[in-house]
Amino acid sequence: MGKIEANVVILGAGPAGTAAAVQLGMNGIQNVVLVDRHDFPRDKTCGSGISPKGIEVCKELGVWADVEAASYPIKGMRLVTPGGYDAWMSGGDSVDAVVCQRRTFDHILLKKAVERGVRFVPNFNAVEVLKEGQRAVGIKSADGQEIHAKFVMIAGGSHCRIGLPEQRPRKIIQAIMGWWEGVPFRENHLEMIFDSMLEPYYGWLFPEVGGRVNIGITYEEQGGKQNARELFQRFLDKHYKERLKDATQIGAWKGHPVVWSYDIEKLTAAGRVVIGEAGLMTHPATAEGIYQGMKSGQMGANAVTDILARRRTESRAFDEYEQNCKKEFQFSFWAGGVLRRVARTKTLDYMVRFGKIPLVTRATAKMLAHV
Repeated sequence: MGKIEANVVILGAGPAGTAAAVQLGMNGIQNVVLVDRHDFPRDKTCGSGISPKGIEVCKELGVWADVEAASYPIKGMRLVTPGGYDAWMSGGDSVDAVVCQRRTFDHILLKKAVERGVRFVPNFNAVEVLKEGQRAVGIKSADGQEIHAKFVMIAGGSHCRIGLPEQRPRKIIQAIMGWWEGVPFRENHLEMIFDSMLEPYYGWLFPEVGGRVNIGITYEEQGGKQNARELFQRFLDKHYKERLKDATQIGAWKGHPVVWSYDIEKLTAAGRVVIGEAGLMTHPATAEGIYQGMKSGQMGANAVTDILARRRTESRAFDEYEQNCKKEFQFSFWAGGVLRRVARTKTLDYMVRFGKIPLVTRATAKMLAHV
């Protein structure tokens, strides 16, 4: 099996990897190869919510028109607190977020990357990062195919175990979810339910295009492994039993881990850059990773572009990439830590009680949308 020679190879075609590929193409970098274990379109277990910041990145990458056309717009939310207080909040008539199925969203980004000249190699099960000394010089698949490159970008998500400059301590959020049709919901509103059985995390209902919804929970293991299906069923029985009684479930429930860290560090080594969830850049309170993946992919691509164009040394460009990631995400991650603690107190109860005041209601909705 012959080798492929490239300027940049990107491992993983989720939002981080495809955003990096699109950005490299926009920057004029040629001979970029993007690989993934699967062909596209493919399903991905995810709530599929794209935040306001994620929308801005979509606009910067030139994919927003296609994403918007395939998305369900969100203009407000229902918030249920651990104490049982229940309120509908709205930021007004503007679209605060969208829900776009990952099967569709990732494929839109991939097609844009290919339009920009990126070569996509599907069904590539990467098992090794090739090295010369300590420098990464490519990747190798389980069937022996090799892609050699001047730079390797690692975007393998939560399951990635190869190519990381250093194995870092990772925290894990568990998630399980399903899809239904025929569930009553308020148009253009998502739901976030903070229940003590899930603290400091939450359950959700996100409406999707076509009238179906996805419902799921995020939680931490408490004193040993929990039975995810039993926990999810208890949540559904408590919060959605009546609304699901005449609904039709689409497919099976699916679970997945989300990995994260408060610390943004050790994202680079000689010849390689780590982006997205592979670099533990997932929000610690909301488990959002789409925006962080795309934004870090953009910034990583710009760092590699500067090196290839000889505008910066590799050392300086990589240092700036890590600093840019800290500048972009660190405050939000710390705020997420505060929200995790808040979820274990009466604060959310008080916020919703006082949220009957319209100004506070709008401010609370905006805060939760941007956290």
